Amino acid sequence: MISFTFSSAFHSRRSNVLATRGMVATSQPLAAQAGLDILRAGGNAADAAVATAAMLNVVEPISTGIGGDMFALYWDANARTMTALNGSGRAPAAASIDELKAQGYQRMPTFTGHAVSIPGAVAGWCDLLERHGRMTPAEVLQPAIETAERGYPVSELIARGWQTQVKKLLRAPDWISGDRDNGPPQPSGHELLIEGRAPRPGEIMRIPTLAETLRGIAAQGKDYIYRGDFARRLSEHVQRYGGWITPEDMAAHESAWETPLTAHYRGVTLYECPPNGQGLAAILAANLASGFDLADMSVADRVHVMIEIMRLAFADALQWVCDPDHVDIPLTTLLSGDYADERRRLISMARANPTVSHGIPRVALPQGADTVYLSVVDGKGNACSFINSLYMGTGTGLVVPGTGVALQNRAALFNLDPTHPNALAPHKRPYQTIIPAMLTRGHDLLASFGVMGGFMQPQGHFQMLVNLIDLGMSPQMALDAARWQLDVAAGGGVGAQEPGGLALIEEGWDFEVLAELGRRGHHLSPVGGFRRGLFGGGQIIMRDPETGVLIAGSDPRKDGCAVGW
Repeated sequence: MISFTFSSAFHSRRSNVLATRGMVATSQPLAAQAGLDILRAGGNAADAAVATAAMLNVVEPISTGIGGDMFALYWDANARTMTALNGSGRAPAAASIDELKAQGYQRMPTFTGHAVSIPGAVAGWCDLLERHGRMTPAEVLQPAIETAERGYPVSELIARGWQTQVKKLLRAPDWISGDRDNGPPQPSGHELLIEGRAPRPGEIMRIPTLAETLRGIAAQGKDYIYRGDFARRLSEHVQRYGGWITPEDMAAHESAWETPLTAHYRGVTLYECPPNGQGLAAILAANLASGFDLADMSVADRVHVMIEIMRLAFADALQWVCDPDHVDIPLTTLLSGDYADERRRLISMARANPTVSHGIPRVALPQGADTVYLSVVDGKGNACSFINSLYMGTGTGLVVPGTGVALQNRAALFNLDPTHPNALAPHKRPYQTIIPAMLTRGHDLLASFGVMGGFMQPQGHFQMLVNLIDLGMSPQMALDAARWQLDVAAGGGVGAQEPGGLALIEEGWDFEVLAELGRRGHHLSPVGGFRRGLFGGGQIIMRDPETGVLIAGSDPRKDGCAVGW
């Protein structure tokens, strides 16, 4: 039996959701229901995951979409095996550091066509269904198609976030991105707006062009995206805004099935996708944390140690997370017990220490907190931990005309230092922030979970691991708990000049804890209100191997929920 504390004092006023025949948890209720409907129709965790992801494209298009990338972990309950799917795209064949520097760029542009790598989401959907699913793309995409065509009432937090994307979608004259050339106005941005503005909470939103695109995928599978008219239109639009993608680049795209990274932690195994995803940071953090008795510490001691652990983990991740097809990443060394022991000795209980080797950013890193994550466990115990994202809101904000598809800006995370492992190069995959996670105990699934939001993600995974395993929290309690975050995008905590770097602190911590962290040299920046979204949004589904009972929580920082039957 799973043993943890159920609490009557819910900070979010939410209780855990319990079921036996299937569970879906994600950041928008209509998307969670779409996945549950697929489970009730006989689909398994893979089928429901793709249905949920597709619905999120429709109901939360400011965070995810066909024009983005995806990663997934899949637990096969019968074989008791874990597989990792890398659905991220590569840089185009013509990608060039020299060309960007000749144009005056010192770092990767964020919202131009140069920032668009090949979108891998749809290939990933189809490959997941082919290997693990029971249903066809036509069957699992139908709920999303109908919703895009008929419309849906926009939920509250999503409506608020949508307002921040309007000027980018339109390339409005007064929009300032920080890039040298934002390009001309973009009429196709209206496809994701209502009369040139964001939809209001409760207002009906229809995206008929996206419905047509989804119909094409339902009929032709991934070829609809990567070969033919869509690929041509995408390439032309990206090139109009300075990028390099061609139809040949699109046709060459393939997903990759990979072996997950693992960390053994207090009797459980943590699984993360390998690089080019940043799950390595969470694995390194778990290895470091295994040498501390976090459960027996005071709150201040525990938070201090966890921040210091994450600082070290990010230092290595920012140095080494890149495309392993192009760079030999020393994973054997990084994941060894000896290396964890060596790095752990850099942690002082008395003082924050930002002076760590590796990973000091030489350029500014763009921050993004807009991503969707979903978790599904079916009645047989199969599980899918799945993440799909455009990165910074609507990504570049470039919408392929007549398709309703916004394009990601994942290539913005490349480095323009040609000696860096994550340097921009043709056919290379960039550092990816999006990461799903799972836990097993022995030969049984324990939890499928994730926390979305840029560089918050491995930090969120680490905090959920400690909440669930060390502190014995239930899923909802673990998600409700106040969070902290090293501000990696600003350099805080990883090579920052000030002692201790910058740590963002969510409202809800005791003043005494914050005061003690300050005394130890941590530079804290309180974050509250709507900006709590910087701490991501998570979903957790746990499964009791003896009874088959599913226990789920959903993050109160998002509009979503967990639903089961």
